[in-house]
Amino acid sequence: MEQAAFHFPYHGTPVSCERFGSGHINRTFIVTTDTGDRYILQCLSSVAFHDIPGLMDNIIRVTQHIAAKTPGEDSTLHFLPADNRLYYYLDESGAYWRSYRYVDAICIQLPETPDDFYQSAVAFGTFQNQLSDFPAETLTETIPNFHNTPDRYRKFWKAIADNLSGRAGNVQPEIDFYLSREEAGGSLQRMRDQGILPLRVTHNDTKLNNVLLDEKTRKAVCVIDLDTVMPGLSAFDFGDSIRFGASTAAEDEQDLEKVSMDLELFRTYAEGFIAACPGLTPEERAALPIGAKIMTLECGMRFLTDYLDGDHYFKTAYPEHNLVRARTQMKLVADMEEKWSEMERIVAAL
Repeated sequence: MEQAAFHFPYHGTPVSCERFGSGHINRTFIVTTDTGDRYILQCLSSVAFHDIPGLMDNIIRVTQHIAAKTPGEDSTLHFLPADNRLYYYLDESGAYWRSYRYVDAICIQLPETPDDFYQSAVAFGTFQNQLSDFPAETLTETIPNFHNTPDRYRKFWKAIADNLSGRAGNVQPEIDFYLSREEAGGSLQRMRDQGILPLRVTHNDTKLNNVLLDEKTRKAVCVIDLDTVMPGLSAFDFGDSIRFGASTAAEDEQDLEKVSMDLELFRTYAEGFIAACPGLTPEERAALPIGAKIMTLECGMRFLTDYLDGDHYFKTAYPEHNLVRARTQMKLVADMEEKWSEMERIVAAL
């Protein structure tokens, strides 16, 4: 770590480097120099990401595109080239390191007010708007078929057939729930294939803690954690935000009576996202509620797939953890179906 820090062109000499943040994928440090300047230094996970040069190429091209439109602002992360002239340093052990300027802002895990959720919508809507003229098809697909729901169903069918965990017989109602929505689950991919929905640069991890907020004004500054930036649909980013942020309970809440989708939070997010991204086509706006349902359906199916495969992908705290997660997503999907006409009305009114 100390060795890696000296391969980046910091202003001043590094005098301290300490662990920073709460991320589970990459190892993150904050570097302070003798001039008082601060930088983020990260060791990237080659387990999670198999094409780090491609991933970094995506990030640099996207952030430089935004920076060119907003010179002198903290509207995006600013990465530093290493002394090898690349935007990453590969050490002798084979570990990849990168560094960017520290942004003096706050990051919160959950909204403390509805406006916090609104600001996250503004941040991700602005991100898509700033990249509306970027050729999304030229980006590397860092996780192939990430939101290709028909492909997720293919893996789900295989998990049912293989039944590696021996659990399939005990979760037939859950299996039936997801299989009964297979046709609907493929609608976004079909609209993408048919050219009804345009390809966009998408973030693909649109949680509130991936937005930096100004500590005084609580306004959105920029989005962070850009490792999953790749080609996708606007409905992906909108939908995953609703799945996570508009739920009335935690992702692994065992009491399903506590689980629902809050329509007011849905409205709040839709207002911020649409206002910040005025270039959305009519078809894209109409697809936003579909994105909320399909991203929730897809995530729940991934939890159940992992449960059937023996819990190899998602980290679990107890044997039924993935099953509990799959059930919360089922409850959210069912609740969205009951509130469907109101969700469509809210988006149409905006």
